[in-house]
Amino acid sequence: MSYKTTKYVLLLASGLMLGTSAWADDWSLSLLVGNCISCHGPNGSSLGPATPTIAGMHEETFVDAMEEYQNGERPSTIMGRIAKGYSEEDFQRMADYFTKQPFVRHPQTVDEAKAKKGRELHEKYCEKCHKDDGYTDDEGSSILAGQWMPYLQFSLADFHSGVRDMSKKMKKRMRKMVRAKGEKSLDDIVHFYGSQTRSGVKDSTDDDDD
Repeated sequence: MSYKTTKYVLLLASGLMLGTSAWADDWSLSLLVGNCISCHGPNGSSLGPATPTIAGMHEETFVDAMEEYQNGERPSTIMGRIAKGYSEEDFQRMADYFTKQPFVRHPQTVDEAKAKKGRELHEKYCEKCHKDDGYTDDEGSSILAGQWMPYLQFSLADFHSGVRDMSKKMKKRMRKMVRAKGEKSLDDIVHFYGSQTRSGVKDSTDDDDD
C-alpha cells in the first residue's frame, strides 16, 4: 500500500471514529434527558399540572436540586430514587441541556383579583431575586412566571411548613409577607405567577413607541 493510500485510509478511519464518538455523545445525552422529558415534558417544558417545567432552569439550580434529591436533603416522591442513579457529570450534562431550552408557558385558570394582589406582593417581597415579574432567575433563583400553579402551591406549602429548606433571604421575606398579609398571600402570589404567559423574551412590541 502506498504512502498516499495509507494516509488516506488513516484519515478516513480517524473521521469515522470522531463521527462515532460524536454520535455516541449525542445518544448518551438523549438517554439522560429522555428520562427527565418523560415526566417534565418536551425539552423540559411540562404539560402540567403538578410536574414543574425545568426548561430554562439555571445550571447551578438544576445541579443543586439533583444533588439534594440524591442526598435526601430535599423531600420528594420519586426524584430521590431517580437521582441516585446519576453521577455529578450526568447532572452537569443535563443542566447544560435544559438551561438552553425555551420555557414554554401554557394558559392557566387564575383568579384575576388574587393575581392583582399577587403582583403587589411579588414587587414588594420577591422581585429582588425573581426579576422581571418572575421571568428571570438571578443567582440561581428559580423561574416562577408561568410555572404550573399546583406545583407552586405544593412548594410554597413545603417551604412555609418547614418541610423544605430555603435560603435565609427567602425565609426572611416569606415570613415577613405572611405576617403582614396572612397565609392567603401565598395563594395570591401563586395566581400572579400563573397569570404570566408571555414567552419570557420581550418582543419589540412590548416597548413603548418613540
